[in-house]
Amino acid sequence: MAFRLAPTAASEGFRLEAHDTVGSTNALALDHARAGDPGKLWVVSKKQESGRGRRGRVWATPEGNLAATLLVVTNAELRLAATLGFVAGLALADALDAVMPKGKIAIGLDGGSDGKNRFELKWPNDVLASGAKLAGILLESTILEGDRFAVAVGIGVNVVAYPNDLPYPATSLSALGAACDAETLFLALSDAWSENARLWNEGRGLSAVRQRWLARAAGLGGQVAVRIDGNVVRGTFETIDEDCRFVIRDDEGSVLTIAAGDVHFGAVASAQV
Repeated sequence: MAFRLAPTAASEGFRLEAHDTVGSTNALALDHARAGDPGKLWVVSKKQESGRGRRGRVWATPEGNLAATLLVVTNAELRLAATLGFVAGLALADALDAVMPKGKIAIGLDGGSDGKNRFELKWPNDVLASGAKLAGILLESTILEGDRFAVAVGIGVNVVAYPNDLPYPATSLSALGAACDAETLFLALSDAWSENARLWNEGRGLSAVRQRWLARAAGLGGQVAVRIDGNVVRGTFETIDEDCRFVIRDDEGSVLTIAAGDVHFGAVASAQV
């Protein structure tokens, strides 16, 4: 099966550029933007040679996994454009719900099943299954002429394989018992993105996006440790604010709002991180 767009995405003017292998889908999308591409372009591949994660970390995409980047060109303020990562998380979670057979995986950080979400969103940019990292999201941007921004919304999903040398648990769709391939998942993702992007509406619908995200939030109300520039803050994950920043109540009762940091839940939050 070849990569293809969902009919809804095609009807809304989205375009597709598919590769067997690529250096970085994000880098390629931003190159297109600098060359004048108007956006609404999906760049996808089943293998990535030089994928990146947050803070310059390596993101491995072996053959059969999914690397997908949507190029968005927008006049929205940069702070609003930055919330496209939350749109991406919701779209991917919706797509995973669509392609993953019911009852195949457990729910929640403790591996239990509470009948709510099978896939959870970990602030700011991960999708979890039973507490293990299944996918990561990375936004990169560049300034264009005319007060516009090009945003590369990168989405990497462990479809057939996952790294086992990480300091946190990871998983793949294959390990979870799904027979889904990268092409099938992308088809569902391109459809789910359209719905969630309409909700976001250039940032005007951010409040609704925030509410949907919180309904899928991993660790909400539980103990959390956040590493910020080498320091660790511990407390309770209370919410995300109107700008989608992480809000915790620390052990002394003070409320802290965090714009960037590495988040750890549960037993890891209680240990040295």
